[in-house]
Amino acid sequence: MYRSHNCGELRAADINKEVTLAGWVQKSRDKGFMIWVDLRDRYGITQLIFDEARTDETIMQQARSLGREFVIQIKGTVIERESKNMNIPTGEIEVLVNELTILNGAQLPPFTIEDETDGGEDLRMKYRYLDIRRNPVKNGLLFRHKVTQEVRNYLANLDFCEVETPYLIKSTPEGARDFVVPSRMNPGQFYALPQSPQTFKQLLMVGGLDRYFQIVKCFRDEDLRADRQPEFTQIDCEMSFIEQEDILNVFEGLTHHLLKTIHGIDIAQFPRMTFDEAMRKYGNDKPDIRFGMEFGELNAITQHKEFAVFNNAELVVGIAVPEAASYTRKQIDALIEWVKRPQIGALGMVYCKCELDGTFKSSVDKFYDQTDLAKWAEVTGAKAGDLILVLSGPANKTRTQLSALRMELANRLGLRKSKEFAPLWVMDFPLLEWDEETERYHAMHHPFTSPKKEDMHLLDTDPGKVRANAYDLVLNGNEIGGGSIRIHDKETQALMFKHLGFTAAEAQEQFGFLMNAFQYGAPPHGGLAFGLDRLVAILGGQETIRDFIAFPKNNAGRDVMIDAPAAIDNAQLDELNLALNLKQ
Repeated sequence: MYRSHNCGELRAADINKEVTLAGWVQKSRDKGFMIWVDLRDRYGITQLIFDEARTDETIMQQARSLGREFVIQIKGTVIERESKNMNIPTGEIEVLVNELTILNGAQLPPFTIEDETDGGEDLRMKYRYLDIRRNPVKNGLLFRHKVTQEVRNYLANLDFCEVETPYLIKSTPEGARDFVVPSRMNPGQFYALPQSPQTFKQLLMVGGLDRYFQIVKCFRDEDLRADRQPEFTQIDCEMSFIEQEDILNVFEGLTHHLLKTIHGIDIAQFPRMTFDEAMRKYGNDKPDIRFGMEFGELNAITQHKEFAVFNNAELVVGIAVPEAASYTRKQIDALIEWVKRPQIGALGMVYCKCELDGTFKSSVDKFYDQTDLAKWAEVTGAKAGDLILVLSGPANKTRTQLSALRMELANRLGLRKSKEFAPLWVMDFPLLEWDEETERYHAMHHPFTSPKKEDMHLLDTDPGKVRANAYDLVLNGNEIGGGSIRIHDKETQALMFKHLGFTAAEAQEQFGFLMNAFQYGAPPHGGLAFGLDRLVAILGGQETIRDFIAFPKNNAGRDVMIDAPAAIDNAQLDELNLALNLKQ
């Protein structure tokens, strides 16, 4: 056998044991008459000692030939370590080597395999198999495994059945862009990779499975960012014979279980907020509620003076930044420049300092007196020592801008603490949203979401005001899960397709299989899907997901390690009926 113990388990109680270890050389220190080697595997590090007085000369020579990341096996005796290292679990012992086998040599790695490495992100992604040896990445993957196992156990204990659904499916026009796969057997026809198993899990409910889940890969050909990959993993779930409250209870329970099991945090009940309330208070539908700075709408108390900027605005809205009245003019000007960047798009910003003596000093003192500014403080919740920042303009655009500013300030002020967790349900989303470019309504979630019964009459007269039986689970300002009660009858589904601009023929062509299934007794059903990558990252105290994915893509959607995507041979293109004019 290659090893009797791993490199993280030997302790003082094992002194005098004969052991066999295997792993990678982390580093070695040669003092001439004595050599120390740190041997590393997934479980930890054990120090090896080679001593001229106690070790065969041949083995000493072998030890001197060892380089970083050599793969070796040793046999030896556990002895007490003279200079103990209490920073590692094995720090009280070392192994006196009496047999050494080099299993594989190694080139000097392009970066140091240590927690604080000298390798940049691009270099480490190219050599990802080396990066995985580092504790931050290795521990991220082990943490992901722990979360996944907890999820599986929790759902299985609630009678959820894990079912695999197809990866080669039909492309549909709704949602993000599909990745398409040409079919060699069906010239000119294509599969699509699933953006989610949505229709299949609904068909499983028609099939009577009642409670389904799947930890499944999904694919979207869309622009990337730190928390988004072209392929990602969902915890996909569906339930039959339920109402919205049943689903909220089950998956609030799952999130509570994860927080309790992994972090020892007990949150009795998650707060709930409507979509409209979230937009009004925070300017987005996934607010971070670990800190305040709620929006205060100031139209009524600012549009009575001769300040045209406010008078002509659809919305005047502000936030109180805690203990920021001490900001210098230079600091405030820097914030103004920040909101004027193209990414944010504000034309300017008004500020008001709430001085410690109870007076106010603003950038618009010419128009507003102390009584006016005191009302600003009241509406925004500002206290003495706080700084009020105000934006104005079109309502939706201004809320988005102020939301970005709120999050930026929270980061600068250290208010987004990674070990604090604030879950939140956001509910009652609009069923449809208007797209200016296509000049038609699109489903805010997907076309299978059920409208609220009390809003059904608005579908023909004012579709933008129809609310959906949809809900998102938000954690620390990130959407970690979303779902809805589904439409389960053919008539309502046909009506939904009509309002999304499908003709009856188009709806039948794209989704006829689902509508036909509804004719054979579809139960009331609904579900939710968690983004596993994002959930694991947040539970792990991070904002980005890459260190919790074994082999992630970069921001351009490329795998720089295997160099994909890549061109394929012309013969293969011909076989797939995808011949290209290579001269173009």
